[in-house]
Amino acid sequence: AKKWINTHNYGNLYKVPRNQTKLTIMLENLGMSYDGRPHSGLDDSKNIARIAIRMLQDGCDLRVNERIHGGQLMTVSSSGPLEGAPAPQMPRYRN
Repeated sequence: AKKWINTHNYGNLYKVPRNQTKLTIMLENLGMSYDGRPHSGLDDSKNIARIAIRMLQDGCDLRVNERIHGGQLMTVSSSGPLEGAPAPQMPRYRN
C-alpha cells in the first residue's frame, strides 16, 4: 500500500483531542467494544473498518490523506483531485 486513509479525521469529526484517537478509546467513545484479540493485525483492521463505517454514517468524507513517495511519508491535500480508486461508499447490506 502506497496510499491510505489515516483515521486522524476521527478527531476532527467528533471534536476530540488527539489523545482520544487510540483505537480502543475511539471504539469506546462510539459505544463499541473491541472485537477480537488486541494487537492482532487482522482484528485491529476489522475494528478500524468498523470505525470508518461509523464515520461515513456520520457524514465524514473519507479521502486518501497520506502516501509513501520515494520512501518518505507525505500528507496528501484533501482539497486536491482524487487519485486512483473512487472515494469509499457506504456498505450495502443485504436483507
